[in-house]
Amino acid sequence: MRLPQIVTDERRRRHGGTGWLVALVGAVVLVGAPYLPWAYGDEAMDDMTYLGGPSPTQFLGLALGAALLVCLLAARFLVPRLPAARRRWFAWHTGASAVATGALVFQAVVVVAVALELGGLVNVEYGGWIALAGALLAFAGTRLLVPERTATLGRVHSPAWLVILVIAAVMLGSLLLIAHALDEDDPGVFIALLVFVGAAVTLVLRIGLGGWFSSQTARFRPVLVMAAFLVAFAFPFTQDGSNANMSIATQVLIFAATALGLNIVVGLAGLLDLGYIAFLGAGAFVAAILSGSAFSAVGWNPPFIVTVLISGVVASIFGLIIGSPTLRVSGDYLAIVTLAFGEIFRLVMINLDGNDGPDLTNGSNGIPNIPDLNLFGFDFGEPHVMLGVEIPRFANYYFLLLVLVGLVIVVFANLNRSRIGRGWVAIREDEKAAEAMGVNVFGLKLFAFAGGAFLAGVAGSVKAHHDISVTPDQYVFLESAFLLAAVVLGGMGTILGVLVGATLLRLMPEKLRFFDEYRLLAFGLLLVVMMRFRPEGLIASRRRQLEFHEDDEELAAHTGEAPPGAGRAEPEGAR
Repeated sequence: MRLPQIVTDERRRRHGGTGWLVALVGAVVLVGAPYLPWAYGDEAMDDMTYLGGPSPTQFLGLALGAALLVCLLAARFLVPRLPAARRRWFAWHTGASAVATGALVFQAVVVVAVALELGGLVNVEYGGWIALAGALLAFAGTRLLVPERTATLGRVHSPAWLVILVIAAVMLGSLLLIAHALDEDDPGVFIALLVFVGAAVTLVLRIGLGGWFSSQTARFRPVLVMAAFLVAFAFPFTQDGSNANMSIATQVLIFAATALGLNIVVGLAGLLDLGYIAFLGAGAFVAAILSGSAFSAVGWNPPFIVTVLISGVVASIFGLIIGSPTLRVSGDYLAIVTLAFGEIFRLVMINLDGNDGPDLTNGSNGIPNIPDLNLFGFDFGEPHVMLGVEIPRFANYYFLLLVLVGLVIVVFANLNRSRIGRGWVAIREDEKAAEAMGVNVFGLKLFAFAGGAFLAGVAGSVKAHHDISVTPDQYVFLESAFLLAAVVLGGMGTILGVLVGATLLRLMPEKLRFFDEYRLLAFGLLLVVMMRFRPEGLIASRRRQLEFHEDDEELAAHTGEAPPGAGRAEPEGAR
């Protein structure tokens, strides 16, 4: 242990009692402050002007205060009364520190949102300042607490009925949360909700419940996967026929399917591709040309199943064309080449207008009026009634994309567990060592490019019919950057992490349109913060956690793995 860490721990032991008392006062203030008015006018957020009548957002602040209070009281009065074997099941001080940090960020967001929406800090009522002061007290007090070692609850064996019940509760809560988030129009409330969810998830992970959930659900992985898809299938039935919300949901799925393809290239093989959006565009243009649109220069309109395969094959051919001469290089040089390819693709699509080249894409105007899909007699452009609920146009595409994402996940998981996946990981870790051990480095890198491009082309074929039109300006470098950010933010090499990252990066711009001019700044700051505090991503594989925290012996003990180089790690996509 380093000397600064020893000094810090000694100070915490000396002032731990004072810190606990200060944090307790802050928690009590956080619980009581929601019953006070936080805003002068009812136009701010969800009307926080009442005395004694908390709004839904204020109840979220109350919940954070209550969670902090439970952590503090449990650490002081419950743990000493437990048998020695159970005292380390939960890490109460670590959880208190996490929830106090979340409460401080939450209260700061509320104060800033009220000031922006009402025109100044003077419109923040005394209750808002009291809540912010309570969060500051809680944050300062928890900094003095002595953090426990890693919680051991994950090693406790629980009955099957309890695990299945928890899985059902988590999935139901996720469904209700996503439905509520999509229905929320106020940007301040939406950001506060995201902060609350982040604080709650961090608390669950830090306190030890996250490790328990992960270890127990490993025994019931089919149940977990089935529950996740049932929740995703049930989502349109919670939207009351809202075409706008379902449009956002289908865009999220398109983005997620494409990001999973990029995850093969970047997350597994370690190849930095900055022009990946071109493969999505290739699939979209092929589907548009073969769609039967009046603006298409090709008169052939094959069945959609054939179109999907052609789109994927054409995109993978593009991957082979760009990969064959360029995969001899790596690192920054490969990134520059792929960036150039993405721009070349866009310019070529603009030039295929009949003047500078063959008339295939109508130049910068693209191909509009793409008809809706008609698959086995089912018209995706018409609303349908299912189980007594109206399913609008975008919900039809949502179900199709849900099946597509499921297939992509199956392909990714099986590739990752195969000999090919292990070869990709070996190339990412040390290309020279992998080649010396007999791994076909060039062939596997080329297969990663072609396979990822195929998945993006398939997603692009659905996107063309979903968007009704395809233009070259839809496939600019910025979209490639967002895809790469989704993979890095969520967790490279994982499935759930990329899905979470793609959902956040596609959902936030839709709900924060007032921030549109500064979204690049926001994403840049978000990535900088992530690289500083959690470089492995939001949901990282155990292997990558150990790669970024080689000196963390507690993490190695918690994950059940040795530090890098000391033993064999589990496959990256296992989570």
